[in-house]
Amino acid sequence: MNIPARALIAEDEPLLRQALEQALARAWPELEIVASVGDGLSAVHQALALRPDVLFFDIRMPGQSGLQAAAELADAWPDPDAGGPPFPALVLVTAYDQYAVQAFEAQAIDYVLKPVQAQRLQMTVDRLQRLLAQRAANRHAAAPQDLERTMAQLRALLPAAPAAPAAARLTVIQAGTGAHIALVPVDEVLYFEAADKYVRVLTAEREYLIRTPLKELGAQLDPEVFWQIHRGTLVRASAIRAALRDEAGRLQLQLRGRAEQLPVSRLYAHRFKAM
Repeated sequence: MNIPARALIAEDEPLLRQALEQALARAWPELEIVASVGDGLSAVHQALALRPDVLFFDIRMPGQSGLQAAAELADAWPDPDAGGPPFPALVLVTAYDQYAVQAFEAQAIDYVLKPVQAQRLQMTVDRLQRLLAQRAANRHAAAPQDLERTMAQLRALLPAAPAAPAAARLTVIQAGTGAHIALVPVDEVLYFEAADKYVRVLTAEREYLIRTPLKELGAQLDPEVFWQIHRGTLVRASAIRAALRDEAGRLQLQLRGRAEQLPVSRLYAHRFKAM
């Protein structure tokens, strides 16, 4: 099967990146490598600009893991329901790890092992070619379902912060405000939002800034009380008044006690499907 396609490679080790490019040239001569980058942030930017058919994302990269980069890209990808292109087929590149491989197989995510093994890579190439042939035959009719399936796979694979036992959960946030420290009851907080080196703590009346990273903070909160709705936002579930779709089809949350609306990433939009 000779299927022409365009691919983007994200791998932070130059020699391994070169080895994958060479192996792909042998296994799939019709494949054009449109970009080859060494970190997750560049991978997201280049993929949005170039819109390849296939992504080869290394699991471990500086700044963002391959899974995190894929999730950010999927969130920013043009909506297929509005005529956007199909989301690229995702292949994860990993050093052999029994548990990682079992997780990828359980979620039907294809993978390439490092160092590159010709036989395993050929299996991946054959699967990708069949997938792209099916997409071409359907003229992208299944593009929205493909994106949602990718989001479900990423949700299952992205590591969740371990929840603290009930006795160890935060009850008060200590926030410095000028010359004194404000003690903010967690029961009054409506949402937390990452902002540069700080996390914004929003109540109905005020905003505070703390330096505790959002991931660390989330591990000290009850996940049934505070929902993650974006990689940088945790919101009190009981404070949500409504979930609305904007003109671009993206979900926005209205909260009780706050005027602003909060965007929901595609990764967490499944929480707000009608019951």
